Amino acid sequence: MFNNSTETLEEVLVEEKVTNTGTPAELLIYNDDHNTFDWVIECLVDVLSHSRTQSEQLSLIIHYKGKAVVKTAPFEVLRPFKDALTERGLSAVIESMAE
Repeated sequence: MFNNSTETLEEVLVEEKVTNTGTPAELLIYNDDHNTFDWVIECLVDVLSHSRTQSEQLSLIIHYKGKAVVKTAPFEVLRPFKDALTERGLSAVIESMAE
């Protein structure tokens, strides 16, 4: 802003909406006997936006270890992802991360 040839600077405070706050949690997928590797991979790509390679690796971990953490974030952030995965028939749960 200019005021009679004298430059005045104004500071504007912008309040940013803080997201991803809350208790950290993990979204896990458990192995089952009815979902195929291809279906699990497709769900991870579509729902979580994981790369195909990452989804393939996670599907192998789920198969051989019985479960895998597929995403970490606050509970409220993970809830819609869990709901979308369970609607597709996957065994997904959210667990709080113990401190």
